[in-house]
Amino acid sequence: MWCAEFVLRVRKEVERGKLRPDVADNFENLYYNYKNAVLQNGDPNAYQIMLSNMMDLFDRVLLDEENPFTFQPYHKAIREPFDYYTFGQNYIRPLVDFRNSYVGNISVFSDMEKQLRQGHNIVLMSNHQTEADPAVIALSLERSNPWISENIVYVAGDRVLTDPLCKPFSMGRNLLCVYSKKHMNDFPELIEMKRRANTRSLKEMALLLRGGSHIIWIAPSGGRDRPDPLTGEWHPAPFDASAVDNMRRLLEHSGVPGHIYPLSLLCYEIMPPPQQIEKEIGEQRVISFHGVGLSVAEEIKYGDVTAQSRNADEARGIFSEALYNSVVDQYNVLKSAIFRDRGAVSSNPAISLSQPWR
Repeated sequence: MWCAEFVLRVRKEVERGKLRPDVADNFENLYYNYKNAVLQNGDPNAYQIMLSNMMDLFDRVLLDEENPFTFQPYHKAIREPFDYYTFGQNYIRPLVDFRNSYVGNISVFSDMEKQLRQGHNIVLMSNHQTEADPAVIALSLERSNPWISENIVYVAGDRVLTDPLCKPFSMGRNLLCVYSKKHMNDFPELIEMKRRANTRSLKEMALLLRGGSHIIWIAPSGGRDRPDPLTGEWHPAPFDASAVDNMRRLLEHSGVPGHIYPLSLLCYEIMPPPQQIEKEIGEQRVISFHGVGLSVAEEIKYGDVTAQSRNADEARGIFSEALYNSVVDQYNVLKSAIFRDRGAVSSNPAISLSQPWR
C-alpha cells in the first residue's frame, strides 16, 4: 500500500463514521512526520518498515475508537493476543540513531538486576523528555538488561492514557496512572475525581512495593522538560521535593529493602513536546531521527546526604537537590557525547559511556 492509498484509507474511515475527523487529521500529520523521520535513517527497508508500523498503529487506533480501552490505576503491559510492548519498540526503533546514542554506567543497571533478584525495590528518579521515553529506555537496555526493559513500571500522567494516538503505546507498558499536578486544575469540575483516582494509584503503588522486586520510574518534575524560552537550550526540569519525598516514604514504609537511583534521559529530538504546556488532548507531533542518551548514577541514600540537615523540610530539599544535580550532571555528559560529537570521550570518572548494543 503506497502513501496516497494509505491516506485515502484514513479518510474513508472518517466518511464511514469509524474515525473522528480531529483524530484523522492528527494521524495524517503524524504519518507524514514519521515517514520523513524514518526515511532519514539510511535503512534500505526504511519505507516498508515505516508503512508497516503506521498501518499497525492505524489498526490499533481504529480498534480503540470502536471499543475504547480504559486503564486501571495499575496497568500491566498487554502482550497477547497482540503484543503492544513489541509494537511500541518496533515503532520507535527506526527513529533512534544508534551510531550516535550512548548509555551511561551500564554496570549500574546490572547491579540493579541483582538487587531486584534479591527481592529489593528500585525507584528511578528521572527527568522526562518525550512520550517516547519508555521506548528509549527499553531500546537502550534491550540487549544488556532485557528484564529491566520489559518490567519497569512507569508513573504516567493521564494524557498518555487518553490521547488516541498515544494510547496504543501506553497499553504496551506497565503503568501506575496518575493525574499530574500541572493538569490537576485544568477543568475544575474534575478536580475531585482526579484526587480520588490518585489516591487509588498510591494504594496500588504501596501494594506493589510491599511485594518486592519492582522497579519504578518517576519524573518528580511532574511533566516533560521544555527548552529555555530565551536561549532555546533544553535541560532537565527542576524536581518537586514533595514528589521525591512522597516516593521515598512509600519505598521506606514498604517493609522491603529499597534503593533510589538518579536517571537521566536525553531524547527530545525524537519527539519534542509542544513549547507550552497544553490543556487540550491531541497535540501535534514533530518527529526526527536522532541519537539518544540514557544514564544512571550510583544509588543516593537519604541518610547519607541529609545527615547534617537541621529539620525534615531541609532534609527533603537536600535529598531532592542531590538527585536533581546528579541527573543534570549526567545530562550534560550525554549532551556533550551526542550533540558535540565527542562520543564516549565525554565519559568522566563518575559517568562511563558505552553502546551496549554493539
